[in-house]
Amino acid sequence: MRNKFDPTEIPLAPDLTFERSLWACGIHSIAGIDEAGRGAWAGPVYAAAVILPCDPSMEQKLAGVRDSKQITSLKRIQLALLIKQDALAYAVAYADAGEIDQLGILPANRLAMMRAIKALKIQPDHLLIDAMFLPDLEQAQTALIKGDQRSLSIAAASILAKTERDAWMIAAHDQYPAYRFDLHKGYGTKTHQMGLIREGICDLHRKTYKPIRVMIEK
Repeated sequence: MRNKFDPTEIPLAPDLTFERSLWACGIHSIAGIDEAGRGAWAGPVYAAAVILPCDPSMEQKLAGVRDSKQITSLKRIQLALLIKQDALAYAVAYADAGEIDQLGILPANRLAMMRAIKALKIQPDHLLIDAMFLPDLEQAQTALIKGDQRSLSIAAASILAKTERDAWMIAAHDQYPAYRFDLHKGYGTKTHQMGLIREGICDLHRKTYKPIRVMIEK
């Protein structure tokens, strides 16, 4: 099921408009799906799936939840704990750099999402996904452009995906300190570029991404 997008319809904060519509149709197990790390030069792409209770008061309980890019790291960590406490079910999964190089980023992104969905303790009847379809899954789906700004379930998933991926990249800094993955989480910042100039690439780099591929070819 496609959902047409009107930019003027973006609410001040993600809400339960789409979830309420499905609840009214008797569909109660709805998973919001989002990813993190798609544009990074190194590390995995993460995805999260979150099923919220059929409870309109979740808008108040999760009032601070936003698109993960719009809030600070500390706030994301605090909200992630709240989401895990209040969600009926949640799961986080990833596809690593090798899978990204082998499959391409979009198929790897879908793979991470499908892994997260399959890891849920409750299997959803409907998926709300941030601007993407998962054609290999049988569940009904709604792809929402700017979904992390419109759906509370998707926004919650964006926070879990981002916090889990950030934690993974911070841990990777211990093994690969020259790149400062703890600072930029694998994105193409000046600090990351300087590390690449000094050290070359490592196992975590996505070798099919143009900046990394150019270094290999040189």
